Amino acid sequence: MSGTSLDGIDLVEIIFTLSEEKWCFKILAAETVPYSSFWKDELREAINFSEEKLKNLDVDYTKLLSEEISKFIRKNNIQEIDAVCSHGHTILHQPENGFTLQIGNLPCISELIGQKVVCDFRVQDVELGGQGAPLVPIGDKLLFAEYDYCLNLGGFANVSLQKEGKRLAYDICAVNVVLNLYAEKTGTPFDDGGAIAKSGKVLLAKSALLNNLPYYKLSPPKSLGLEWVLKEIFPILNETYALPNDTLRTFTDHAALQIARQFKKGSSVLVTGGGAYNTYLLHKIAQHKDVKLIVPDAKLLEYKEALIFGLLGVLKLCDEVNCLASVTGASKDHSSGKVYK
Repeated sequence: MSGTSLDGIDLVEIIFTLSEEKWCFKILAAETVPYSSFWKDELREAINFSEEKLKNLDVDYTKLLSEEISKFIRKNNIQEIDAVCSHGHTILHQPENGFTLQIGNLPCISELIGQKVVCDFRVQDVELGGQGAPLVPIGDKLLFAEYDYCLNLGGFANVSLQKEGKRLAYDICAVNVVLNLYAEKTGTPFDDGGAIAKSGKVLLAKSALLNNLPYYKLSPPKSLGLEWVLKEIFPILNETYALPNDTLRTFTDHAALQIARQFKKGSSVLVTGGGAYNTYLLHKIAQHKDVKLIVPDAKLLEYKEALIFGLLGVLKLCDEVNCLASVTGASKDHSSGKVYK
């Protein structure tokens, strides 16, 4: 799994079991391989690449994924693998135009690894009229049904919940895809615990513009991509000069408000993703809404998305539904992904 926050490539070894119609899991080995500065720059700028340059990037990134997956298998002496389930990395996400692109999903990945590969989970959903995102909610439904909400704080914040017998989920707002960029301006890759944001002040005019963005008034299904951030968020934050800590404070407080608005008072919220380490962000969410924010152990916190994309692959191999129309807006529930043998 690789997300828009560009932390790196998440790799996990998982055993799934199905007992009395309930899926259970055990995470064994887990590792994040950080991106080099070269790959961070390439993936961040790829949205502007020509078609030919994107094709070359796809080939190079597929090789990179293959190398890291193979190293992980050797390092952990993983035997008897049923499948490698890979998300790839999202470069373009324009479901309104019937298009989404995750690089690293070329058929040669199976040959390079020497394993069966299940990948490219989003394209089919977009072809069926869906948003192609979020895809994690099927895992929330099958693995974490005891929580009222499942909140993921990655490059974007997204939430999943059960309502009137249906699973609903959607992207709420940008989080680390914005915060990490401004943290880098202070010489650190991320705002550890939200300490930099906490030291800043809220820029009221920018905060008002952010909170009035049209996306927040849309009803689900809805999803976000880097294109939206470039078009809507950065022009507001960069319109006039501001100190990085003030920008971080303004955007962290903005994200906390938008996230808190999604919850009912007194509910339980499972919080995962790198943003769950941002204690200032969690404090601000709790200030806005009286909810119980449950942060799990480090393995689940950091690798929940990778875990669930593993489950998506298993469901695909079983020819079971792994993509919910109630979440993405597709014309039907379906089993999404490509299998390379």
